[in-house]
Amino acid sequence: MIEKIKSNRLWHYTFFTAIILGLCTHLPIMLSDIPNHDGLASIYFDQNMTISGRWFLSIACGFSSYYALPWLIGVFSIIILAVTAVVLVEVLEIEKISGGVITAGLLVTFPVLTSTFAYVFTMDGYMLAVLLAVLSVYLVEKKKWGFVLGGIALAFSMGIYQAYLPIAMLLCLYKVMLLMISEKNAKDKVKSIFNYAYMGFVGVGLYYVIMKLSLWFDGSKLGEYQGGNQGASAMQGGVWEIYKDFFEFAVKGKVLVNNLYSIAALMIVVILCAGVFIHLCISRKWYRKGWIYVAVISFAVIIPVVSNAILLILPNVTYHTLMRYQYVILLMMAVAFIQKYTNNKITSVILCAAAVVLIFNYVITDNIAYSNLEKKYEKTYAYCLRLADRMEQTEGYYQGIPIAMIGVISDEQYPVTDVTKDVTSKLLGITGDYLLYTSENYKAFFENYMGVTINLVPQEDMLDIYNSKEYWEMNSFPAKDSMQVVDGILYIKTENKEKDPYTDKKEE
Repeated sequence: MIEKIKSNRLWHYTFFTAIILGLCTHLPIMLSDIPNHDGLASIYFDQNMTISGRWFLSIACGFSSYYALPWLIGVFSIIILAVTAVVLVEVLEIEKISGGVITAGLLVTFPVLTSTFAYVFTMDGYMLAVLLAVLSVYLVEKKKWGFVLGGIALAFSMGIYQAYLPIAMLLCLYKVMLLMISEKNAKDKVKSIFNYAYMGFVGVGLYYVIMKLSLWFDGSKLGEYQGGNQGASAMQGGVWEIYKDFFEFAVKGKVLVNNLYSIAALMIVVILCAGVFIHLCISRKWYRKGWIYVAVISFAVIIPVVSNAILLILPNVTYHTLMRYQYVILLMMAVAFIQKYTNNKITSVILCAAAVVLIFNYVITDNIAYSNLEKKYEKTYAYCLRLADRMEQTEGYYQGIPIAMIGVISDEQYPVTDVTKDVTSKLLGITGDYLLYTSENYKAFFENYMGVTINLVPQEDMLDIYNSKEYWEMNSFPAKDSMQVVDGILYIKTENKEKDPYTDKKEE
């Protein structure tokens, strides 16, 4: 095995492309300490997410410590992705160096990674989950009793983050497709297909058993976050929504494509893939056989469902950008298929050119996103500095005074200045003007980035304050009357004044 690693030029090019391109693309975020809204309170986070079904996340993230260390975690993550790229080359049966380079390039530049880097405190664990998901498919074919080993890898992948299950599912689907059009006899094909199914059953079953044991050991139960406590019982006729989401994300999601260059490049890849398939149908006379039509329709129907498998299990889930990394696998599958079944030099050159355009576009998208994240932090810091100064100058203020504030910022006094929305609008944690969405965001930012401690009024007491006459008569910050002490509580109004329920009630 060691000798194979030393002599395998394809692996070398794939691995080092991922390392070099990954570092060059993501250095801006790795060399900074720029949190997103969730990262404000996650400077140290032990990642104990058993109640979300992520029973292995704490262990997976423990190697790099539980501190948010962008450079260290970033390097670990890119190394893990480089290894993943090598395993993908084997799973996708890529034999050309250009295919390995493209696979590595797509993997480390796909814009979903920018959202993941925005949650850097958990990123190395998540990237390990990606590697395990890919490894689960690799082991099925390469090892004796591979479906058992693959199932174990899949269980631990899901134990870190369940959203990467579609990666394994798409790769299994691709392997099944290759088996169907291969020259193997029917018995071997069926046996191999069942092994992939067995791997899935073992993986999901083992994941569920360990999750139940972990919850029992902790004396807890599944939380309600993202409908996780509903489990498979949440499945309900939302198949139309799955297809709708798939095509909307592919066309309008601004991740796969976001400008004319990327659209043209993607269309070229799709056309080449279709052309190679049609050529195979004609040259191998598949068009005379009924099974090919059934297979094509079946795969066309299944791919969107597999890609959005999370929506099948949890139809009401908020489908974060973090949960869409599997879409890059579709691109890799197309590239691998084209290269496997054609040796035409013109086709190869066109494919490489289109892939370079896509990868370059992704690199630009990533850096635009990081630029906006940095500006979000700077604007948030400047805003909070002014806010803290005004708080301390308010009559009646003292250290530790209860503070009532809403976690939004007036867009009348502070107009929107984010110019990256067309590029970053779908990248969770990246887009927008400020890092502040809740009062807890303010508290975390003040404490962790400004050294200011604030004593927030409990949320259960905020409704009465929010609907009080005193609050609604105040103007939004930075107005002079945007802060005042009422009954020993410092009211801070940061939001727009849209409606006065006190006045409306009085008029009734």
